[in-house]
Amino acid sequence: MAAAMTKERLMTKSKAFKRHVRERMSKTGESYTAARKQSVEKSGRNQAARKQLAVVEDLPSDEAMKKATGKTWNAWFSLLDKWEAKDKKHGEIVRFLSEEHGVDGWWCQSVTVGYERARGLRVKYQGANGFAISSTKTISAPVAASFKAVVNDANRKKWLTDGTMSLRTSQKEKSARFDWNDGSTRVSVGFIDKGPKSTVAIQHEKLADADEALAQKEAWKTRLAALKAYLEAR
Repeated sequence: MAAAMTKERLMTKSKAFKRHVRERMSKTGESYTAARKQSVEKSGRNQAARKQLAVVEDLPSDEAMKKATGKTWNAWFSLLDKWEAKDKKHGEIVRFLSEEHGVDGWWCQSVTVGYERARGLRVKYQGANGFAISSTKTISAPVAASFKAVVNDANRKKWLTDGTMSLRTSQKEKSARFDWNDGSTRVSVGFIDKGPKSTVAIQHEKLADADEALAQKEAWKTRLAALKAYLEAR
């Protein structure tokens, strides 16, 4: 029975990979061989990225966890294992912690995410709708200038040179949402007024995998540095 189930999983995985290769062919016009080669390389990069993002050292400390929730990480992990949380959805775990153990909202999410990462169910930046990364930069320019540099098409082209952002909605000098490139992912931007300075906070959502999340995390560091340089040189 176990051998049959393993064979079935491998066949399903193989079918999914072939479907991915065909989808790439339709988008890029590559031959099957070229598309397969690129897909294999992408898969390898993604596995490496997932391994890199699997670390859990950035979670709240044991001391902070016990103070806020009454239990250490290991105590929560043991309790959730007994409840068979590995077979539950994210929302079910959150409700269990809230309703059965009285854990506050933010800490419900922290315990759930920590458990999922510790048990290999998710990695850093991974959520229910794909991966999402964030990056911030404080700039020596008023919030009005930062907002205009991001929302105005002509100004944005002065510092954003490796992608396109199409405005969806905005709230003057507070926030803006964009489609990124082909629209398959979203970029949300928040603006914080700090008098003569301002902070620009980026969140890039709906990223396909760990490899893309890491790539965009690094890319936004560079893009925000370019935005800062552009505004502070004016």
